[in-house]
Amino acid sequence: MTNALKHGLIWTAAMLLAGASSAAFAQDHQERPDHRDARPAENAQPERHGEPHAGPQGYQRPAAPQGWDQRPKTVDRPSYQHNYQAARSYRIGPYHRPAGWVDRHWAYGDHLPRAYWVTQYLLADYWLFGLEVPPVGYEWVRVGADALLIDVNTGIVLQAEYGVFA
Repeated sequence: MTNALKHGLIWTAAMLLAGASSAAFAQDHQERPDHRDARPAENAQPERHGEPHAGPQGYQRPAAPQGWDQRPKTVDRPSYQHNYQAARSYRIGPYHRPAGWVDRHWAYGDHLPRAYWVTQYLLADYWLFGLEVPPVGYEWVRVGADALLIDVNTGIVLQAEYGVFA
């Protein structure tokens, strides 16, 4: 038997099996009216697998320290312009850098592109990570394992805390 004939027979057998399985699916679909259509709707979210998780048990969020939201009105830039190694690291989940950007080590004085300080990277609860109260017009952002204090008008890094996140 030639190779072409063997391939033709295998192809024919595969098509017959595919037809039989689709006929069985159609019959099963008709017999079980409660069966959902296997094709998702155009805007449907993918089905999630697994059980819902209620979250941590017995955990109480720490109270915000007094004055955590009272930001200094003036900025003494030289007192902030430092690159520190964090005294402690925190595990808060994976970091996904902006699409199309590469890892880089940032320092004070660098210009952080806007893609790195959109809402998902802002550290609104900076005090939970031992970070100072940012002055008015500045925000802490997470970039990889580091926390950067940036000017929200220009993106200039005012201070860097390396290794805040494990």
